[in-house]
Amino acid sequence: MSPTDLSALGAELRGPLLLPGTDAYKEETLGFNRILSESRPAAVVLADGTADVIATVRFAARAGLPVAVQATGHGVARLADGAILINTRNLTGVRIDPRSRTARIEPGVQWSRVIQEAAAFGLAPLNGASPGVGVVSYTLGGGLGPLGRSYGYCADHVKNADVVTADGELRHVSPEDHPDLFWALRGGKGNFGVVTSIEIGLFPVSRLYGGGLFLPGEHIEEILRTWRDWTRTVPDAMQSSIAVMRFPDIDVLPEPVRGRFLAHIRIAFNGSNEEGEELLRPLRAIVPAVLDTVADMPYTNVADINMDPTVPAVYFERSTRIRELDDAAIDTLVPLIKEGADAVRPGIELRHLGGALGREPEHPNALPHRETAYTLFAGAPVWPEHVQDVREFQERLMETMQPWRIGGPFLSFISALESTPEHLRSAYDEETYARLVAVKDAYDPQNVFRVNHNIPPSGWTS
Repeated sequence: MSPTDLSALGAELRGPLLLPGTDAYKEETLGFNRILSESRPAAVVLADGTADVIATVRFAARAGLPVAVQATGHGVARLADGAILINTRNLTGVRIDPRSRTARIEPGVQWSRVIQEAAAFGLAPLNGASPGVGVVSYTLGGGLGPLGRSYGYCADHVKNADVVTADGELRHVSPEDHPDLFWALRGGKGNFGVVTSIEIGLFPVSRLYGGGLFLPGEHIEEILRTWRDWTRTVPDAMQSSIAVMRFPDIDVLPEPVRGRFLAHIRIAFNGSNEEGEELLRPLRAIVPAVLDTVADMPYTNVADINMDPTVPAVYFERSTRIRELDDAAIDTLVPLIKEGADAVRPGIELRHLGGALGREPEHPNALPHRETAYTLFAGAPVWPEHVQDVREFQERLMETMQPWRIGGPFLSFISALESTPEHLRSAYDEETYARLVAVKDAYDPQNVFRVNHNIPPSGWTS
């Protein structure tokens, strides 16, 4: 592109157009996960409203350039080299309607804001475990959070969305308007346009019985078997996961867990304290806890359950779905987990699914494999000297657990290490993927939105 072309785009925008070689350009290409920190888009548009998004998409389409979209950058997929990058972080509108129990949200909003706004009305969204994640991008990938077994994926409760498609048109998408696109957006990630606002359902939740049990990692085999058996009996109101890792020795962590190899059982019970305490008796009886933080909590403190990282860094992440944790699966997984006691290894996490997550929503969407019982995730911040070792371990983990896996990556956790066409295709069943390609053919036949976990249109060759 010539400077004249870029000047013409800049003249149409309310927000700034940032060009290579400036500090502001570099800053706006960085996300939370710095795994792809050397991205070099042709220009960055710091959007100041829907009109900026429309103008940018139309410009890119005329110029034959791809469009990349970034809010928080937690789930960055691939480099935006040569693309026009739309950064949506300044689009931060939130409107709560307590009567309809809905929230209208713009794409720069993080979950922490919605949690606080909804709490004023005794309501809660289906947010993720980390409140710093962007609402819209999380929802387009499905969205699994602490209320998932109670109510389902966040994508199951999208009411409608406004989206700028590849032709530069702003479309209102709902079960009645563009129903094919409405189906595909909810689970198809960023392949079909730039969502400029989304309306989601809220739920009458103001508190949880939640927190964590930190148990000595040397008992991991007994812990896993007991937790597995326990998950087969709990009600839908009980959401739990178990992560095993050597915790870093840093001041932000509680003193008893610093530097220790522990199993962290995360609990989010959407019920009374009394019932929750009774349900947890089998877990508390396994072995004395190093730390037990499970108690009554306001929903606004939900981030304290998983204690996810809040500092930008280079994160290496892999994920998959697990059909069932039979004894053979646990026997296979335990030696891999134990490697983390004495070597630099990513934390390994299992999340219990089922409940409302296993049921089709009122308006079906593109989320596949609802029969999944658990997710398996391995992730950690990684320093350069450990990159090869961590990647080899993650690959070995996925290969070793292949007999129990359902397909490829889990959509809500899919990462930059899982960005090939083969990875994404394996995340869906064949029927769902074929239907997504048909919607891509209809709304983005030139693959303008391809700087992502891409679903290419028919016949596309990069």
